[in-house]
Amino acid sequence: MAKENSFDIVSRVDMQEVLNAVHQSLKEIETRFDFRGSKSKIIFEGKPEIILISDDDFKLRNVIDILEGKLVKRGVNLKALRYGKVESAAGDTVKQTVKLVQGIEQDIAKKIVKSIKDSKIKVQASVQGDQVRVAGKNRDDLQAVINVVKGMELDIPVEFTNYRTF
Repeated sequence: MAKENSFDIVSRVDMQEVLNAVHQSLKEIETRFDFRGSKSKIIFEGKPEIILISDDDFKLRNVIDILEGKLVKRGVNLKALRYGKVESAAGDTVKQTVKLVQGIEQDIAKKIVKSIKDSKIKVQASVQGDQVRVAGKNRDDLQAVINVVKGMELDIPVEFTNYRTF
C-alpha cells in the first residue's frame, strides 16, 4: 500500500521576533537626533497588534520605517502587517494601530484550495481552521503544489510546515 504524504500551509508571525524588533526600534528612536523631545512610542503587549504613537504624520511615517526595517532584519514578513487609519490622539499626537495577521482567513484559504484543485495535481487540499492541509501519494506532486502556492499573488505570508508521511 502506498504511503500518504501531507503538509500544512500556514500563515503565522513569530511574536518573539516582533517583540525584539519593537525593542530595537524603541532604542533607535530614543537615540536618534530627529526624535529628541518627541512623544513617539511603540506599544506591543503580546497581542497580535502594535500601536504606534508620534507627534505628527511625518514622524509617524519615520517610526513605521524604523519598525519595518527592524522587522525585516528579524525575518518577519511585512505582508503580515495590516495598517489601520491614522487617528488623532491625546496630547497633540497621532496614533496608528498595526494588526499582525495570524492564520489564513477563510476566503484566502478557499482561494488557495481552488487554485490547487484547478492545477489538476493529484492531491487533496482541505481547509482546517486557519490553515490548509495538502495530502497526496507522490512527494513530487506536493512539491508542485508548493510551487503553485508560491506563484499565487497572496497578500499574506505563507509557510509550508508539518511534513508527514503515514
